[in-house]
Amino acid sequence: METPLSRRTVLGLALGVPVSMALAACGTAGPGTGGATYWYLNGQPQEGVRTGAVDRFNKANPDSQITPTTFQNDAYKTKIKTAIGAGQAPTVIWGWGGGTLRTYVKAGQVEDLTSWFDQNAAVKDRLFPTAFDAATVDGRIYAMPCEAVQPIVLYYNKKVFAAVGAQPPQSWGDIMALVPKFNAKGIAPFALGGQSRWTNMMWLEFLFDRLGGPEVFQAILAGEKNAWSNPVAIAALTRVQDLVKADGFIKGFSSITADSNADQALLYTGRAAMMLHGAWSYGIQQANGGDFVPSGGLGFMNFPPIEGGKGDPSDTVGNPAQYLSISSKATAEQKTVAKKFFATGVLDDEEVKQWIGTGGVPVLKGTQKLLAADKNAEFLGFTYDIASKAKNFAQSWDQALSPTAAEPLLDNIAKLFQLSISPQQFADNLNAVIGQ
Repeated sequence: METPLSRRTVLGLALGVPVSMALAACGTAGPGTGGATYWYLNGQPQEGVRTGAVDRFNKANPDSQITPTTFQNDAYKTKIKTAIGAGQAPTVIWGWGGGTLRTYVKAGQVEDLTSWFDQNAAVKDRLFPTAFDAATVDGRIYAMPCEAVQPIVLYYNKKVFAAVGAQPPQSWGDIMALVPKFNAKGIAPFALGGQSRWTNMMWLEFLFDRLGGPEVFQAILAGEKNAWSNPVAIAALTRVQDLVKADGFIKGFSSITADSNADQALLYTGRAAMMLHGAWSYGIQQANGGDFVPSGGLGFMNFPPIEGGKGDPSDTVGNPAQYLSISSKATAEQKTVAKKFFATGVLDDEEVKQWIGTGGVPVLKGTQKLLAADKNAEFLGFTYDIASKAKNFAQSWDQALSPTAAEPLLDNIAKLFQLSISPQQFADNLNAVIGQ
């Protein structure tokens, strides 16, 4: 589930920002000004890879130019939704597919790419087939999978574990047993950027899956009445509050933002022992953590099983890919430029090498030899295995659900972690918006 939001979460809620103000803040012209436009997330190293792809395309196509604009995660969520609603979307819309894409499709705001993919079968055939699920609405394709697969990973600081004489957790019981051990040494068991809310959500995604399997959330996604009240859901909500009450997370986690990468700094500086975060975090820690990653200080693993749980421990959650759509309001010329970029610019050879260089596994077939030859081969192989062997690769909840349901979800997750609501109150609140 990138600067954090290569992960994650286009909720795209305008949050009451007037359209004129939001568009002025964007500083980007609307779709009728000539030349294609492209909005995406900033933050290194991912921003550099994206910008490099645009620069190479523009250099190779002087008559088909793309103008990029970058945003921080939370700002992007607001501005892209506002721009789309006003008919002023960029030509190329970066996102995570799923529920938000579905709302754009229902509103007629994005181009149907099914016929284009039929005519350009070679473009589609080189990508992971599973990546198209979140790009598809009612059997039609509305987005191109791009960039890298991003499962959520349990990271740990090997040096801190060695200093405390601890081993990586192999079960939920192990996680709870490690909490007092690290706290006794003045080390936070887990780093968490809780102000960003979606980082908290990762915990629930795994707890739901490990306790009850993918069926529990599938019932929620399908809009089944009172699905949040499933006993497995209540048990998962209770367990995460048990972890909060045990001081499992860094003190003050609710004021730490993921966009600042402060949560990741806690891990590589040894102030926290573990962190649940996306595969994109590896590249950030490599770029910002000094010799932490090169010296072998970073450990990584899939989330462990829960005693008595029905979930398959090979399952994962996160981002099967990132996604590029084309605004239906763009001019014919702009759409032509965007499709040319999709066919020749997205995941070109240099971009593939650069994603691998950031510790990412491109959403592209046949990269095993490149992965094995890279200095990050161990992590890349780990990520490839998780993504390719998972019996269920669930899309992050706030992407899978519609924006209408996702915002109450994140709001109530924050309250759950702050212990201001009970598991049953959480379930009641979310049952009230299920299927919306």
